Amino acid sequence: MYRAPLYTGEPRRGAPPPLPPAPPEPLDLDWEEVEAPAPPRPRRRPRWRWWLLKWLTLLMLWSIFAGGAFLLWFAADLPRPQDALAAVRRPSLTLQDRAGQVFASYGDIVGEPMHLADLPPWLPAAAVSVEDRRFWSHWGLDLVGIARAAVVNLRAGHVVQGGSTITQQVAKNLFLSNARTFRRKVQEVLLTLWLEQHFTKTEILEIWLNRVYLGSGTWGVDAAARLYFGISARKLSLWQSAVIAGLPRAPSRFSPRVDPEAAAARARDVLAAMADTGTITQAQARQASAEIAFPDYASAGGWFADWAAARSEAVLPESADAAVHTTLDSRIQASAEARLSALLDGPGAQAGAGQGAVVVLDAASGAVRAMVGGRDRRGSGFNRAVLARRQPGSSFKPFVWIAALEKGLHPDDTVLDAPIHLGTWSPANYDGKYRGEVTLEDALAESLNTVSVRLEQVVGGPRVVAEVAHRLGIDTPIPDNMTVALGTAEVRLLDLASAYGAICNGGQRVTPGAIESIESGGQTSAPAQAVAERVLQPEIAAAMQRMLAAVVARGSGRAAAVAGRTVIGKTGTTQDYRDAWFMGCTNGEVIGVWLGNDDNKPMAGVTGGSLPARLFHEIAADIK
Repeated sequence: MYRAPLYTGEPRRGAPPPLPPAPPEPLDLDWEEVEAPAPPRPRRRPRWRWWLLKWLTLLMLWSIFAGGAFLLWFAADLPRPQDALAAVRRPSLTLQDRAGQVFASYGDIVGEPMHLADLPPWLPAAAVSVEDRRFWSHWGLDLVGIARAAVVNLRAGHVVQGGSTITQQVAKNLFLSNARTFRRKVQEVLLTLWLEQHFTKTEILEIWLNRVYLGSGTWGVDAAARLYFGISARKLSLWQSAVIAGLPRAPSRFSPRVDPEAAAARARDVLAAMADTGTITQAQARQASAEIAFPDYASAGGWFADWAAARSEAVLPESADAAVHTTLDSRIQASAEARLSALLDGPGAQAGAGQGAVVVLDAASGAVRAMVGGRDRRGSGFNRAVLARRQPGSSFKPFVWIAALEKGLHPDDTVLDAPIHLGTWSPANYDGKYRGEVTLEDALAESLNTVSVRLEQVVGGPRVVAEVAHRLGIDTPIPDNMTVALGTAEVRLLDLASAYGAICNGGQRVTPGAIESIESGGQTSAPAQAVAERVLQPEIAAAMQRMLAAVVARGSGRAAAVAGRTVIGKTGTTQDYRDAWFMGCTNGEVIGVWLGNDDNKPMAGVTGGSLPARLFHEIAADIK
């Protein structure tokens, strides 16, 4: 069987070459219907994302620009904190009574600068508990506190709680005004952040404690401690610290000098806050609350304070703090104020006496112990004890009697009490009766008008009487007419009291004074004392004392008598009961009283021997 040889891929020798493979048959395609595939394109991001990125970038840039301009505008008039921390304050003037108790202050009172280490631990703790509980943890702004205050205020319907931190209070009180504007609030935030960056928490709290306003002109805890408790802030007890820490919210309303009950209630709130924060225990809070008892503060003494402050201006050091130790006796001042107020509100109101004034001064030195210039200083600041000029009536007669004694008459000498006619003027006695021949002593005791006029004639007329009055201390003009014998010349209560002082002390003229010493810059000085001047011979002064004692013992001034005391004095009543006076001395003190009305309206039968003598008695009885 024939087999073909295997093909090895090589042509056989002599065989024809193999044919090339036939090309593939073309596909039957319709090129008009099928297009060639397009090349792949690069993937693009959506256009809205690019637009958003662009505008966000622009918005960020404009926000930065606007924010910078915003801050520059608010910061344009910001004070320099370094300057404000050392700001100049008004020099302070504090007035102390004879016991050393501060009863009035002027200017800005700042005590000794205190560090936290100097203070009892409960004082800063009380401040933080009631003002800013998260003070030690926040960064100047307490967002939690702000939110809490907003909720409380919304529920109450009005502002009852604030959200300001202690740092914000420092920023506001030291650097800014109290204007309630958005601009000021932004500035407060900026300064708050500055303070937190430049001071430690301890330093910020110390600034607050030394600079916060605590009422009555006091700035800082040491000044307040000295004013309200008479001690350094170093010695404050727990309840005293609570009182002071409670003041910043409303210094005037919570001042113990203004409203002790409100101050005590506020202090109890502070103690409760300290207990809530764990600073003290509930038992400590209860015990401290029970201990709250404010000292008997010196009477306001506003009339005296204004008078003393004005008199001290000439001797005070310029632009320096000063403490003036005055002649005021707060116990006598309180008595005079209370007694006058009670009299005017009671029998005075029934008798149409709307105003009054009282002066108490030391007969030997002229030192004023008390001064009341009216029934209510808040209603009128006019000091009737110093400024008002009123007719003294018969309380002026001692000057006529002194002139008579200096002419050689004696208390036992007699003078005719009978009708007298000087042209068209015919003075008569108060009761319309005449007693014939009477001694000078009896005539003064009964305040006989006809005798006073006759004595004026004897001594040489009104000019002689005026000379005596001026010599003893009356500074107001005295007219040159015979009615002066009945007290028609207008005088001031303080002048009349000082003139009576010369009678009471044996004949030495006294000048009313208010200042004993002045402390400033660590130095103590005393004002120059007036040189003692004898204006009455001792025997004449003694004779006048004898006759004025008879006025109280058996004459027109019997209502002024004080059991167991020697009291001398003289009544005075003007026409139609427009003025009523009693001027007298006891226990070395001159007490002058005036009652009347500012509009010169007559009172209903008030004489010097009635309500004024009664008021003298009450005040004199309080002087031990």
